[in-house]
Amino acid sequence: MITNYIRTAVRSLWKNKVYSFLNIFGLMTGIACAGIIFLWVEDEVQYDSMHEKKDRLYAILQHWQYDGYKRTFWSTPALMGPAIQAEFSGVARTCRTTEGAVSAMFNNGQTAYYSPGMYADSTLFSMFTFPFVEGDAQTAFTQPNSLVITETAARKFFGQTTNLRGKLLKMDNQQEYMVTGVLKDLPQNSTLRFEWLAPFQTYLNAHKALMSWDNNAVNNFVELVPGTDVAALNRQLAGYVKEKFPKAISSPFLFSMNDWRLRNEFADGKQTGGRIGYVRLFTVIGWIIIFIACINFMNLATARSEKRSKEVGVRKVLGAGKGRLVIQFIGEAMLMSLMAAVMAVVIISLLLPAFNAMVGKQIEPGLQHPAHWMALLAIALVTGLVAGSYPSLYLSSFNPVKVLKGIKTPGGSAAFIRKGLVTVQFTVSIVLIVSTIIIYQQIEHVKHRKLGYNKDNLLEMDVTGRMGQDFAAIRQDLLNTGLIENVALSDHATIYGGNNTNAFRWPGSPESGFLISNRSVTPGFFATSGMELTQGRDFLSGAAVDSFSVVITESLSRLMGAEGGVGRNLLIPDDEQNNYRPYRIVGIVKDYVYGNIYGKPDPVAFFKRDNDPRVMYIRISAAADPEQAVKGIAKVMARDNPGYPFAFRFVDEQFNAMFSSEQLIGRLSRVFASLAIIISCLGLFGLAAYTAERRTKEIGIRKVLGASVAGIARLLSVEFLKLVLLSAVIAFPLAWGIMAYWLDQFSYRTAIHWWVFILAGGMAIVIALATVSYQAVRTAVRNPVKSLQTM
Repeated sequence: MITNYIRTAVRSLWKNKVYSFLNIFGLMTGIACAGIIFLWVEDEVQYDSMHEKKDRLYAILQHWQYDGYKRTFWSTPALMGPAIQAEFSGVARTCRTTEGAVSAMFNNGQTAYYSPGMYADSTLFSMFTFPFVEGDAQTAFTQPNSLVITETAARKFFGQTTNLRGKLLKMDNQQEYMVTGVLKDLPQNSTLRFEWLAPFQTYLNAHKALMSWDNNAVNNFVELVPGTDVAALNRQLAGYVKEKFPKAISSPFLFSMNDWRLRNEFADGKQTGGRIGYVRLFTVIGWIIIFIACINFMNLATARSEKRSKEVGVRKVLGAGKGRLVIQFIGEAMLMSLMAAVMAVVIISLLLPAFNAMVGKQIEPGLQHPAHWMALLAIALVTGLVAGSYPSLYLSSFNPVKVLKGIKTPGGSAAFIRKGLVTVQFTVSIVLIVSTIIIYQQIEHVKHRKLGYNKDNLLEMDVTGRMGQDFAAIRQDLLNTGLIENVALSDHATIYGGNNTNAFRWPGSPESGFLISNRSVTPGFFATSGMELTQGRDFLSGAAVDSFSVVITESLSRLMGAEGGVGRNLLIPDDEQNNYRPYRIVGIVKDYVYGNIYGKPDPVAFFKRDNDPRVMYIRISAAADPEQAVKGIAKVMARDNPGYPFAFRFVDEQFNAMFSSEQLIGRLSRVFASLAIIISCLGLFGLAAYTAERRTKEIGIRKVLGASVAGIARLLSVEFLKLVLLSAVIAFPLAWGIMAYWLDQFSYRTAIHWWVFILAGGMAIVIALATVSYQAVRTAVRNPVKSLQTM
């Protein structure tokens, strides 16, 4: 019996090649698209899954209570980790690391390379799972100048990944470090990213200021004892810093590694989500695309019902029950779905490299994992079951007597359902088109907002070697090239967050203070960055001039009220006892966007200091060719800062990189919208061909009676265009609601314009018209004599 069903299914597929191709191709496209989406989702969900203790690993974060609002930061005191390990029984281990990656230059005696890395406690190797290729966790950090590198760094520094223990590398042309171990390269879906690790104590020895409870500048990680009550431990931690430092306004808590990637956003002290929203969104989109492909199958199968009605009638007369017929037709759908799934695997393998380049990942098909094959089989079976469900029930319901007598089966309900399914397809397609356009508009809207500085022709370099000590000479040499307008130093990158504090005061300020960022810059910074002074002046050159002056942003001036004008004072803590020294406000600059590019920036206070510069900014002349300017800068740096490779970045490129998540969503939306339209058009093409075939005799009679080709083409097209228009009416409010919800997460956002919906609806109509017009015109130009003879 089963063999007979398979033989019948194969014969039916072969006999109707065009419809079979449209069905299989549609299912294949849907499964391939969904497969790629689910691989991306898997990669996101499995972030940090390489760590065996993932469920017991936590980061210590802190809620900071300011005047009327809370902010959440990863920055914590360096004293916290060892202290809570000693005082809390549920804490098995703690580990401290520097915040983010530290860029350092390593010299192997022949060539120098810049490499990102971290300083970390030795407990990192026992808490996190970082397999050693060479060396071991017990001996990795036995000496202060120990260095553990990854395979990538090993190839960069030595051209090999083995026999490297004992090799020496000089960091920043100063301290020599000995390689004590080599780690396997980290998976790309790892939160902790580095190419080298060095002992945290070495970093601590060079930054004594970190040994204070009011200095929050490191990351602390915790491994809990199995079975520890996290909620109870968090209640104990809540007031812990305040016990150590009574003036503290922070409240630490444990943040699970399971949430680091997907649920890492906080608002006013509450966890609000994160990338989990995108994961859920694309999971839904994946299933929607499969459903659209299933709709194609349903439409084409029911449209061909008359061609299979006699087969159903004969089978029923010969004793086949409705149940067996349902099994047969679902079996045919399953067969096509399985064929489509096999072909989808090939498509996925071919498209993944391009997809990886688009999303910045290294996803693999993972065909060696049985779970992937099981998932693919499950998708194929679900797809086949959904796609074949309605056609099987519809086809098996035919009355054999009426069918064999030649009485046409009633197709009203089937035609209504087909139209409904086409409407659903194009509704989804239009929603995706609208979403794609609005996402693009939001990205462009933020990219072109007034930033408060000029990011164009602005070059940024990390301060290395003697760039800080010899800044005056380097600056003059750069200006002498005739290609540079201005040069300045800063302790932090302009577009990112930096140091902040609640310790600044003025008459009438609340005890809890406000979160105020602070920057140390050299004279000329505002002209170099393109910031606009609205009142007062820039810092003046000269060692003793403006040592106790401050330039503030307009938002800080407004916050200070009457005390925020030029000539008034901002009170700054001057020692460990928090005795305050007045700093005279000499200038006010317009607010500028940094950190959160969608929100309102925190107030900023600028101080004239050059004792710890980290970034050099170079303003390239507007008349200069940027490529020639970069070459000129390289020559100056090679002469004035020898021994350090020239490395730079343009600020506008950094700014664009801050939209990575939104740009990813935009690119994926365009891809998914295109695929949804393609799949929908496949079904529409098949339905148009079927409609034209059914109405061949009618069209022949109309032509004999004088109907024009254009009139007949319009007759065949108008039915489908009505469905697309109905889809637009349904899609517009749906798309508006979805995108309004998405835009609500941004405090700085674009408006939703009416013309976007007209454009999306017009695109859908044009696409649908182009799809059906071929069949309509082909049928309209057919010789009516042949049409009437063949019917």
